[in-house]
Amino acid sequence: SNFISGLVILAERPITIGDRVEVAGVAGQVQQIRARSTVILTNDNITMIVPNTKFIDSPVTNWTYGDPRVRFRIPVGVAYGSDLDKVRDVLLEVAREDSHVLDEPKPTVFLETFGESSINLELVVWSREMSYRPRRFRSDLNFAIARKLRQAGIEIPSPQRDINFREGFVRVELTGAEKRPEGAMAAGA
Repeated sequence: SNFISGLVILAERPITIGDRVEVAGVAGQVQQIRARSTVILTNDNITMIVPNTKFIDSPVTNWTYGDPRVRFRIPVGVAYGSDLDKVRDVLLEVAREDSHVLDEPKPTVFLETFGESSINLELVVWSREMSYRPRRFRSDLNFAIARKLRQAGIEIPSPQRDINFREGFVRVELTGAEKRPEGAMAAGA
């Protein structure tokens, strides 16, 4: 069945040498298409031999098939009370300053949800070159976003909980490795 799958791949050409693909948990660049298997070089510089049946029986993502442009979605959470117009401007500025982001289709910012601890937005950008290093591209954008938001005084929140007690008092006691004055243990013992 691998041999027949190899013939199908060679005849239909859903993948070609040089394509960036993901199949059966393997992602990388197609190096060779042989009769029974396809050789893929991963981003970690590891050569993987994938049986050709995987290209017929499994979903295949071909990042470079047809149009080499790839859309990237970058989620961003900001604190409630943030100036959302300013946040949008900062995110679009990050996109404009990155040389790998295409001018067309234009970068866009969407307000996705109102989360428990943050207002969740999504920066959507397109790139032609970064399909072979999507993790690096996302990381670079995230570092730039964090830096620009900090410079603009916009907070990226961490989860928090407010606890309200309707009646009475609550005694709060701190425990842990607390330094006490000498003799305090003996007096309290």
